[in-house]
Amino acid sequence: MEVIRAKTAGFCFGVKRAVDTVYEQAKQNQEKKTIYTYGPIIHNAEVVKDLEKRGIKVINKEQELEMLEEGTVIIRSHGIEERIYKKMKEKNINIVDATCPFVKKIHNIVQKESRAGKHIVIIGNPEHPEVIGIKGWAGQEVTVIQNPQEAEDFELEVDKKICVVSQTTFNYNKFQDLVEIISKKSYDINVLNTICNATKERQSEARTIAEKVDAMIVIGDKHSSNTQKLFEICKKACKDTYYIQTLEDLDLNQLRSVETVGITAGASTPNNIIEEVQSNVRIIF
Repeated sequence: MEVIRAKTAGFCFGVKRAVDTVYEQAKQNQEKKTIYTYGPIIHNAEVVKDLEKRGIKVINKEQELEMLEEGTVIIRSHGIEERIYKKMKEKNINIVDATCPFVKKIHNIVQKESRAGKHIVIIGNPEHPEVIGIKGWAGQEVTVIQNPQEAEDFELEVDKKICVVSQTTFNYNKFQDLVEIISKKSYDINVLNTICNATKERQSEARTIAEKVDAMIVIGDKHSSNTQKLFEICKKACKDTYYIQTLEDLDLNQLRSVETVGITAGASTPNNIIEEVQSNVRIIF
C-alpha cells in the first residue's frame, strides 16, 4: 500500500504571499480600522472563513468599494482592473497590493503592447477574476479566448498586429493548441507564454502521479480554476479521481480496495487540509 503526495501540492508563491499579507495586516492593525479584501483573497472557503473570524471583510461588488470612507483594502493575488485601481487611489483608504508578481507582469505587458497598437488576445476563462483584471489593463482592443471554437472564430483585419498572453493557471497543452489555431490565420502575432512555471510543474507532476496510481485525490475549492484543471488532467490519466474541498468530502471506503493513492492540491489549498487528508488515507491502509 502506498500514498504518493505531490511535492507541488498546495499554496503557490503568489497565493502564499497574498495570504501572508492579509494575516500580517490583521496583526499590525493597531488602530483597529476595518481591513477589506477586494474579492476573496484566494479561492478557498476555509481560509476566507478563518480571516472573517479575525475581522477581515470581503468586498464583493464595486458599489461596496464606492461606499467606503476609510480602512485598508487589500488587492488579492488575482489582481484588479486598472479602472478599479484608479478608483481606489481616489478614495481616502489605505491600499495594500498583494497582486501576484507574475500576474502584475502580464498587466504591464498588455498595457505596453496595447499602447503600441496591438490587439491583445488573452487565453483563459473570461469569468475568472485574474482574466478580468488582465483585460482591464489591455485597452479597448482585447479578446478573451478559452476554447478551440472561439479560436477558430477569431478574426481581425489582416494587417493587425496581435499579442497573445495567457491566464497564469491555464492548462499548458490547451494553451499550445489554441495558439496553433490562431497562428494559422497568418496574423503578425507575438506569443508570450505567461503560464506560471509553478502551474506547469503542478500539472505535469499531477499527470505523472495519476498515470501510475489506482486512485487520485485532488484537493481544492470548487471555485478554484487551477484545481479544476488539475482534476481534468488527473481524471484523464486515472478514472478513479476524486475532487474534494476537505476531508469531509472524501468517502474513505472507496479507497479500501486500491493499492496506490495519489494526492495533489490546487494553489489555494492550505497545507493543513492536505496533511489531514493524507493522514486519514494512510490510516485505512
